[in-house]
Amino acid sequence: MPGAIYAEGLVKTFGDVKALDGVDLDVPEGTVLGLLGPNGAGKTTAVRVLTTLLRPDSGTARVAGVDVLKHPNDVRRAIGLSGQFAAVDEYLTGRENLRMVGQLYQMSGREAKARAGELLERFNLADAADRPAKTYSGGMRRRLDLAAALVVSPPVMFMDEPTTGLDPRNRQALWDVIQELVAQGTTLLLTTQYLEEADHLADDIAVVDHGRVIARGTSDQLKAQTGGERVEVVVHDGEHIPTAVGVLRTLGKGETTVQGHTRKVTVPVSGGAKLLAEVIRELDARGVEIDDIGLRRPTLDDVFLSLTGHTAETGASEGERNGEVAP
Repeated sequence: MPGAIYAEGLVKTFGDVKALDGVDLDVPEGTVLGLLGPNGAGKTTAVRVLTTLLRPDSGTARVAGVDVLKHPNDVRRAIGLSGQFAAVDEYLTGRENLRMVGQLYQMSGREAKARAGELLERFNLADAADRPAKTYSGGMRRRLDLAAALVVSPPVMFMDEPTTGLDPRNRQALWDVIQELVAQGTTLLLTTQYLEEADHLADDIAVVDHGRVIARGTSDQLKAQTGGERVEVVVHDGEHIPTAVGVLRTLGKGETTVQGHTRKVTVPVSGGAKLLAEVIRELDARGVEIDDIGLRRPTLDDVFLSLTGHTAETGASEGERNGEVAP
């Protein structure tokens, strides 16, 4: 049975560029899918299709069990959306913005007022609640927009790079809100360039590049694709690099790599801390002085680099790449 968010074969072309090139997604109810990729990968285009803001050239999609193309109004009633750019009325106060959203969703005036107060506190906006939004900083507007998306706690949420521009304190506050929503049964599709964010929040991760899903799995499953744990050694004297390479090649489980300018030697291993102690003994026995040594698990940044050949922060924005004007 398809999940709360389901897409099959989504294609969207802008001129000569395929923003989506056959995207398939299936997000079980009450889980978080992290859609991970650089600017221009197709993440925002996928969100716009799934939230009825954009029609695909081909493919099918269902959100909360409703066909996105056949019944877009029903889909809109079942979702919340926070896009990359704050969509608030700058002439209303923060409190008025949130109360208006609640009333648009047919909440009573009392319910809308109470929910607005709760979210203003949660997003550290209470002190500015009665100021016009046009006086807010960019980060404050971003937080107000996120609060507006959460007024009614819809069953399905889409957050397109929600923490861009937020400081660490407010980023953590948003993470807490997301985790509470999911614990209450909300399904979330989260697009992000922040590998730490996907690692922290997502039950499952889909890596997108050039309009295609190129890998899918949990954080641990994706990390395992890069070869598991590695020992990294920084030798004190560059002349000892060949000796260090010999030791790591003998004790490791894969290809040894050398970064000459940093004097760092790396090799995939199995055996964890026990093997690390053995590496230290062997290097010491051979007179190799080291500045640093460590056992390191691959990060999602490593995963993305190994899958795509570039980091998740590179690439043109989708608007620039596709000639698309944001709605």
